[in-house]
Amino acid sequence: MIDLRLLRENPDLIRHSQQLRGESSQAVDDLADADNAHREALQRFEALRAEQKQLGKRVSRSSGDEKTELLRRTKELSTEVKGAETVVTTAAAALRAAQMAVPNIVAEGVVPGGEDDFVVVRTVGETSVPQPCRDHLELGESLGAIDMERGAKTSGARFYYLTGVGALLQQALLNLALQQAVDTGFTPMIPPVLVRPEAMEGTGFLGAHASEVYHLPEEDLYLVGTSEVALASYHSREVLDLAQPKRYAAWSSCFRKEAGSYGKDTRGIIRVHQFDKIEMFSYCRPEVAGEEHQKLLGFEEDMLAKMEIPYRVIDTAAGDLGSSAARKFDCEAWVPSQQRYRELTSTSNCTTFQARRLAVRYRDDNGKPRTAATLNGTLATTRWIVAILENHQQPDGSVRLPKALQPFMGREVLEPVA
Repeated sequence: MIDLRLLRENPDLIRHSQQLRGESSQAVDDLADADNAHREALQRFEALRAEQKQLGKRVSRSSGDEKTELLRRTKELSTEVKGAETVVTTAAAALRAAQMAVPNIVAEGVVPGGEDDFVVVRTVGETSVPQPCRDHLELGESLGAIDMERGAKTSGARFYYLTGVGALLQQALLNLALQQAVDTGFTPMIPPVLVRPEAMEGTGFLGAHASEVYHLPEEDLYLVGTSEVALASYHSREVLDLAQPKRYAAWSSCFRKEAGSYGKDTRGIIRVHQFDKIEMFSYCRPEVAGEEHQKLLGFEEDMLAKMEIPYRVIDTAAGDLGSSAARKFDCEAWVPSQQRYRELTSTSNCTTFQARRLAVRYRDDNGKPRTAATLNGTLATTRWIVAILENHQQPDGSVRLPKALQPFMGREVLEPVA
């Protein structure tokens, strides 16, 4: 949610951000109009209330015709106050709706453009294409690790079973990620995967991404597409001690409709409706959010290094940012069968955008409540299995496990079973 003080002081900054995102600045103008309408309604209501209080005092001291006239005006004023209060309530609802329609302000340095206009920050590792080069699904089926056919039979397209070493591999990967998170000071969490509308709205997932979210209308609950939602809501309406960032790492299943992705990545487990993930989440003071963002990116790169796979870091363009993000870095792993990099992790600096919606605050050095900043980042997810299998495949169809995973798996190599 946009800070209204910033809107009043520097509306052109927000309009410029909209332009970078490739979106109309009309939403900013609508917000400014709604803000003015709300302030005017509030001023009128408060003026009428003040007059009402003054009349009440005068009535008690008056008599005769004067008292009769004052009582008449008091009755008339009571109707006006109720009407003005209704106008304030309506204007406040319109203002909140207008605020919800404006995405976060893009951070300085983010380039304009869409999905293909990212900036490569760095590339790590040497890419190669094994010979023969099997894709992750062929490898997964021969290892007895992935069963897409029975997943579709049971649940439909884009569902799957992880079986045998596939189930063990995901468990090993997520255990390693959670261990790294705990070792670096994160509090481990198992959060709810069903959340109320205010939690989903507070994190910005009921705007442009609403079509990707599963909704249970009878209960009015949503299945999360990321545990970022539950973690952001964890401290809603609280005042935190943020002398140091407060960090959480959550293990959860995630659910996405993948609306608009028909025909894309239909083979295998790259783009599916359900997956598991370790998500990092941080609350901090706004002035250290940029530094915290780099730390989350560093934790992601530490995990990728442990997987011994080539990857690159990209700074995504403004038009490819989610509504809550001011800046986002993705780590993309090399996928040999596609001879291209594919996203494995993402970390976003949401500045004060989510915390303002969810009323998460801290006290500054003078004891004054301020809005906190929030950040999130992926530490491991089911999709990583794609890059692990393909980059570590051997000519005979076996897959060498990264050394960091071997203690969790109790083996060095995954052998074909069929």
